[in-house]
Amino acid sequence: MDKKPKSFTNEIYAYSLENSIAYGKAIPGSVLPKLFQHGLKKEQIKDIMLEVNKIVSEVNKISGPEKLKLFENYKKYLKDKKEQEKGLKDLQNHGKGMVFRLAPFPSGTLHIGNTKTYMLNALYAEKYGGKILLVIDDTIGSEEKQIIKEAYKMIPEAFKWLKVKFEKPIYYKSNRLKIYYKYAEELIEKEKAYVCGCNQEELRDNRVNMKECACRQFPVKIQRERWKLMFKSNPGQYTLRLKTNMQHPNPAFRDRVLCRISDRKHPRVGNKYKVWPMLEFSWAIDDHLLGVTHIIRGKELMIEGEMQKYIWDVFKWKYPELIYVGLVKLSGVEGKLSKSKAQHEVKSGEFTGWDDPRTWSVQSLKRRGILSESIREFVEEIGLNQNDINVPIDFLYSINRKKLDSKANRYFFVEDAVKISVKNSPKINLVNVKLHPEKDKLKKLKVGKNIFISLKDFNKFNGKEVRLMHLFNIKLGKETEFSSLENKPNIPKVHWVSDDNVKVKIRMPNGLYVSGFAENHVRNLKKGEIIQFERFGFCRYDSSHLSANIKHKEKEYEFWFAHD
Repeated sequence: MDKKPKSFTNEIYAYSLENSIAYGKAIPGSVLPKLFQHGLKKEQIKDIMLEVNKIVSEVNKISGPEKLKLFENYKKYLKDKKEQEKGLKDLQNHGKGMVFRLAPFPSGTLHIGNTKTYMLNALYAEKYGGKILLVIDDTIGSEEKQIIKEAYKMIPEAFKWLKVKFEKPIYYKSNRLKIYYKYAEELIEKEKAYVCGCNQEELRDNRVNMKECACRQFPVKIQRERWKLMFKSNPGQYTLRLKTNMQHPNPAFRDRVLCRISDRKHPRVGNKYKVWPMLEFSWAIDDHLLGVTHIIRGKELMIEGEMQKYIWDVFKWKYPELIYVGLVKLSGVEGKLSKSKAQHEVKSGEFTGWDDPRTWSVQSLKRRGILSESIREFVEEIGLNQNDINVPIDFLYSINRKKLDSKANRYFFVEDAVKISVKNSPKINLVNVKLHPEKDKLKKLKVGKNIFISLKDFNKFNGKEVRLMHLFNIKLGKETEFSSLENKPNIPKVHWVSDDNVKVKIRMPNGLYVSGFAENHVRNLKKGEIIQFERFGFCRYDSSHLSANIKHKEKEYEFWFAHD
């Protein structure tokens, strides 16, 4: 009889309540990682997230006092505060002298999706004291997936920021064309490759019907001549093909292309070459010549791996260890993670650049305030999954939040500010507030004639008593009045700024801006500093400039939103 899967309902309630009491509201991305301590498996994430989202939503609707009472019943399900087991699982075949390679195609910079597989190679190399080679996979590419010049700079920058210590020099496949030609000629001599002049329709029919191409029958001498002819011919006229078994059960493996003709200009070598290897052919040669011992790659590349093995067998070369991982789909990421798509949107001007938050590039995550060590831990937590899994982006945010929470100073920010004058308010000129709840350092907030709160809070609490955090209580309305100095636990708390404020705009992950006012201490921030705007989220200070308002030329401070 199948064992019934363990229920995590009590644990989800316990951590949701704990999270909500500590931070004002629970966040699914903060609850999920805690469940791994209770036996949650990575393959269960997709199913369990439905329950996590449902319970978190329920908990966030419960009032403060009721929440505390309920927590007393559930806190027994919390795990002791012990470090969860860290580290990647051991590879089956490991030892001294391991060599891993990172081989990105330079059609753009790294994004959060493909970074996962590259980082697994890097993390395992670090685990076993192996070498990491950076091989820029810049064969010519297709019309749809073209190389861009700036990627040659952005890719190494991204790896360096991720603290990946790759060997020098960087290898460029566009420097190695003559090496590929040498081995292509050897395959022809061994009668394992032939030059094909058939059109696409003929090739498709031959594959389906398991029929050998007529070009395949020419002797080696004629194949050599046709190979030389490729260097003088037009795109599509000829291809170099690998001789495989035309009875192979997978039609895609029957006589795969090794080299093709392209007359497009290459960003590094111009029009010096017109015969270009396919990626899997160049991999087969380079993985052997560069001494690569282990390759971690997506399982969508299994057919390419079989082609490599076929070529290694022809040359009687030892196989590197090929390790395939499942697809990781990131939920909560708006838009498609694609370098080709991002390239189009950057070129068209729809995106402001490769660090536009909508690209989800490593550069954009850095600019938002996601730490490199958070990305490394995120990849390590996912690990070598063989199955396709769905991981919420909140999982990355929860890791980053934990690292920032004890560091990032707190500041007040009011979105879509509404000005209120408080009748009969006590004369308070300054309020001392802690910069961080766990630090002793204080900041002084000036209290002027006017108070600004968010339009959202004004509409939500209109006619009700609220507490201006660290100040006093007021009753909101058409005429807002002071009500009390007492810090009542049961009334809503509202953040605010006074007359001494600065204009702020915050760029969100969807590319849009949120505008408002922040407290004046924002003026003292250093560029790149990551802070928390209370009850709004963690943000990274990006720049300051004069606002576009012609009448009032005031300084405007721009932040990028990391997460709440």
